[in-house]
Amino acid sequence: MTDKNITSLTIRQPDDWHLHLRDGAMLKAVLPETARHFGRAIIMPNLVPPVVTAQQAVAYRDRIMAALPAGSDFQPLMTLYLTEGTDPADVAAAHAAGIATAVKLYPAGATTNSASGVRDFEKVRPVLDKMAEIGMPLCVHGEVTNSDIDIFDREAVFIDKVLKPLRKKVSDLKVVMEHVTTQDAVDYVRDNRKNLAATITTHHLIINRNHILAGGIKPHYYCLPVAKREIHRVALVQAAVSGDKRFFLGTDSAPHTDPNKLMACGCAGCFTATNTMSCLAEVFDAAGALPKLEDFTSLNGPQFYGLAPNDDTITLTKGAPVTYTTKIDTPDGPVTVFDPGFDLHWSVTVN
Repeated sequence: MTDKNITSLTIRQPDDWHLHLRDGAMLKAVLPETARHFGRAIIMPNLVPPVVTAQQAVAYRDRIMAALPAGSDFQPLMTLYLTEGTDPADVAAAHAAGIATAVKLYPAGATTNSASGVRDFEKVRPVLDKMAEIGMPLCVHGEVTNSDIDIFDREAVFIDKVLKPLRKKVSDLKVVMEHVTTQDAVDYVRDNRKNLAATITTHHLIINRNHILAGGIKPHYYCLPVAKREIHRVALVQAAVSGDKRFFLGTDSAPHTDPNKLMACGCAGCFTATNTMSCLAEVFDAAGALPKLEDFTSLNGPQFYGLAPNDDTITLTKGAPVTYTTKIDTPDGPVTVFDPGFDLHWSVTVN
């Protein structure tokens, strides 16, 4: 049977290595969408106020666990928000106690709730040195925020001006370049075999910048980092389906209510938690690479983080188009589910 003729595929239960759950009513509304198919997820700390300390991470984890559907085995993997005042000892203690899996670096002003992020990288050098010593990964939002840098160039400039010097100074630091969007980032990861990996989102495998701008502005496709040219989307697909252990899934699923997406200065983010596995099956099927889907969603991420793959499995079955809800209702307003722009023929069953 050729890859193109596969109609059923059973894989280890996937993990999401970059997820936004927000808090309060929004958390309770969107968490079941991830817990339905995923075993674990790296939880982003950019709340207001951000999750900076071990104590705050424990409190947030408790709120997530309390919001889980009955009987769910989903495991949130917490991160700490890196600030110029972060205490290296607190970070190390949180990691040793199993409270924090990673630390998240936001350049100040790069994305949603990133005002508390890093402006002077030398000020966080003690934290990075400690993380390298204990083997704790740094998750990086890889964009510069200089107003004179074109938004479509900010990832490539970040690699050259920030990431390369940082990794040279702290060479033993494990780094995850999150939600990469360019050929530049793919090439950089491929050229560096030590302590470097990258997550790729569902939506960046599917949309390019035309989807946002051509024929009228499409706010529900607006995300940060913004989608790039088609050549970059193709490069991401090639990386994802390659089986290369340095690339794995991080959806960056980011819920915003429709009023906040559709306002004059709309929020960035695509909400993909609901239909990600069906979307990915379509992408890998179209590439003739379905046997590589398990590597991307279920094996590569745990290996980089030093964790075992999930014991449970899911089965994807190809058939008539699968219907997903188009919106998630929350007390604050509806959240629109990502529309890939094509039919989804792969249903998902948790075994």
